[in-house]
Amino acid sequence: MRVEFKELETVSDPRGHLVSIEVGRSIPFPVRRVYYIYGNKDGKPRGYHAHKRVKQALICLNGRLKVGVDDGKTRTVYELKSPRELLIIPEMIWRVMYGFSPDAILLVLADQHYDEADYIRDYETFLQAVREKTPPGGAPR
Repeated sequence: MRVEFKELETVSDPRGHLVSIEVGRSIPFPVRRVYYIYGNKDGKPRGYHAHKRVKQALICLNGRLKVGVDDGKTRTVYELKSPRELLIIPEMIWRVMYGFSPDAILLVLADQHYDEADYIRDYETFLQAVREKTPPGGAPR
């Protein structure tokens, strides 16, 4: 799976908008953890890590922010500025979230429960794992 940026299906009428998120349709993995980030002080960047196995879907519910992703070879920046936009980040992708507007709310849907052992927090370790095609402490991909 590669990083994927797409627009979620939205139903609009005079009362407003309804956005539907469906596992197996808009999100290609089961959701086992949901969290959100808000009140980002002074727009400080977040992330600076990769996950060995966890897949995530990011939605900016309010405001805007940028997400830099890096697969060890290519870096891409996505701007999330609408609650209709979805960014799917598979395992073994380095990510940095930055440029948060003061009103930004970032919703994250993950396919696994929190496990600190799943994180790669050092960029050089991440690059080495990508070169070896083996997440540190994990099975070959």
